Amino acid sequence: MSDPTTASTVCIDPRSLHDRLDDVEIIDVRTPGEFESVHVPTSKNLPLDELEDHVEVVRAAVDEGREVVLVCRSGNRAHQAQDRLAEAGLPRLPILEGGMLAWQADDGPVVQDVIRWDLERQVRFVAGGLVLLSILVSIVFPPARFVAGFIGAGLVFAAVTNTCAMGMLLTKLPYNRPSSA
Repeated sequence: MSDPTTASTVCIDPRSLHDRLDDVEIIDVRTPGEFESVHVPTSKNLPLDELEDHVEVVRAAVDEGREVVLVCRSGNRAHQAQDRLAEAGLPRLPILEGGMLAWQADDGPVVQDVIRWDLERQVRFVAGGLVLLSILVSIVFPPARFVAGFIGAGLVFAAVTNTCAMGMLLTKLPYNRPSSA
């Protein structure tokens, strides 16, 4: 583990994680819906938007001397989780390099259930659908074009700040919650 005061990112490649799978605690920070769809065996789901509520779970694992690895779809949310946990006083925990996409490409073992769209795909669908709809509606109601501009501005803001308000809203939908809830 690295020093919590350093800002460097610690990564572990899929092959190395696979070789040590039994010795590592994996925290998956994707939505419960994404987690149910496919996840690494033995991983725990602590969604990024609820991570602050579960810092003590992660701290307990670290305090017990277990290596904890953070996982998401591609690495972005795991980096955010790494930063949030470091701000809470934990060391900079390793991230699965390339996330679940790399894990699956490397033929890592997975538990698979009902396939659901990942959060990034949902954001692209909703944003694109709203832009398309607003342009079509603007044919009969010209001010509707401003909705498309607002969505575009929101996407630019999301890229610049590396946050996504639409994604955070979509995590609240029942579709992105565990089916047992």
